[in-house]
Amino acid sequence: MVSYEGLLVRLREKGITKTDLTKELGISSRTIAKIAKGEKIGAVTLRKMAEYLGCDPSLLCREIAANAVLQILRDEKSAKISGGLYHELQVRMTYNSNHMEGSRLTEAETRLIFETNTVDVGDGIPVDDILETVHHFRAIDYVIDMAETELTGEFIKHLHYILEHDTADSRLPWFAVGEYKKRANMIGGRETVRPKDVPGKMQELLDAYNAKTNVTVNDVIAFHADFESIHPFQDGNGRVGRLVALKECLRHGIIPFIIEDSKKLFYYRGLSEWGREKGWLTDTCLDGQDTFIRLLDTLEIPHS
Repeated sequence: MVSYEGLLVRLREKGITKTDLTKELGISSRTIAKIAKGEKIGAVTLRKMAEYLGCDPSLLCREIAANAVLQILRDEKSAKISGGLYHELQVRMTYNSNHMEGSRLTEAETRLIFETNTVDVGDGIPVDDILETVHHFRAIDYVIDMAETELTGEFIKHLHYILEHDTADSRLPWFAVGEYKKRANMIGGRETVRPKDVPGKMQELLDAYNAKTNVTVNDVIAFHADFESIHPFQDGNGRVGRLVALKECLRHGIIPFIIEDSKKLFYYRGLSEWGREKGWLTDTCLDGQDTFIRLLDTLEIPHS
C-alpha cells in the first residue's frame, strides 16, 4: 500500500484541491481515486505532481507495509527512535542469538554497544564477540529492509556475509564467508549435508517453501528446522537461521519469535529431535512468540 500523506499535506498548504489537480495537470479522476485508495500511480504522473508542487517526488508518497509491526520497525529505524520496538528487538534478539552461540557479552553490554556505539566491557572479551554484535545489528536492519521480498539463497548468503565478514574465521582460507560451506561439518555429533550437496538441498527447500500459500508460523518453524539440519554454512548457521525466521514472520504478517538464551537447551533439543518429534521445537518457538507479544504489550502496540 502507498501513503500519499505528503501529497495531501502540500495540497492543503497551497489551498489546492484534488479537482484542481485534474484540471491543471490533466490527471484523470481514476488516478485521483487510486490516490484515495492508497494504490500506486505511475511515475510520470507522480513527477508531474511534484513539479507542479515544487518538491521532490519522494516527499509526496511512501510505501506502507501491510504488516503493522514491520511498518513500526521501519518507521522507528528511519527516525532513529530510542526505546521503541526497533530498539528492543535489536538489543534482545542480538544478545540472545549471539549468547546462545557462545558470545560472552551480557545483555547490558550489548545494549551499550547499540545505544552508544561504544564498548565498556570486562577483561578477556574476544574482539569477535563485539564484531558479531555490531554485525548482528546490521543484519537485523537488512532483514527489516528486505522483509517483503521472496526468500532466496542469495539473500541467505548475504546475511551470512553481514554476520561473519572481518571476523577471525573470515581470514581462514577454507572458511567461505557469504558462501555455502566447503568442508563437511557436524552438529551435536550428527552428520549434516555434505558440501557438494548443499546447493541442491537448499534450492529444494526454498522451492518447496516459496510454493506455499498462506504461510503460517508452523511453516516458518519447519523451514527453520530443515535449514538447520542442512547446516549450509561452515559456522553461523543458527544466527542466520533465526534471522531468516524473523524475516519470514515479518513478510507473512506473523508475530516473530525470539528464542531466549535461557531456553537454548529446549531449542537445541527441539532441533535435534525434529525428525522424530516436532512438538518440542514448535513449543519453544511459540514460547519465543509469547516473548515478542509481551514486548508488544509493554510498548502498547496492538497485535492480533
